Amino acid sequence: MSSVSVSYTVKAGRGDENQALIEQVFAELARVAPAGLRYTAFRAADGVSFLHVVSYDAGDAGETLRSLEAFRAFRAGLDERCVAPPVRTSLTEIASYGVVGAASAAR
Repeated sequence: MSSVSVSYTVKAGRGDENQALIEQVFAELARVAPAGLRYTAFRAADGVSFLHVVSYDAGDAGETLRSLEAFRAFRAGLDERCVAPPVRTSLTEIASYGVVGAASAAR
């Protein structure tokens, strides 16, 4: 399994727009339901800082996310919305408990 986090800060006044684009990605994911993909996104209390964590099994699950129309729309304007380029960090999971997917399962 591969996991990455992506963190970034959008320009003042762009937080709601960014969140709406993220919500469109999750709506498309709900329709497509790709196997082997786990994805969560967070918005910090400051309203402009975001963190995404994505994990995917070997195979094309990571490419599936990048191929979604809503994800391409989100990504297309991200650099322009951001104060600085997003920071991508590869992660190695040590352990987790009820974290990934908890919000989606509750809805």
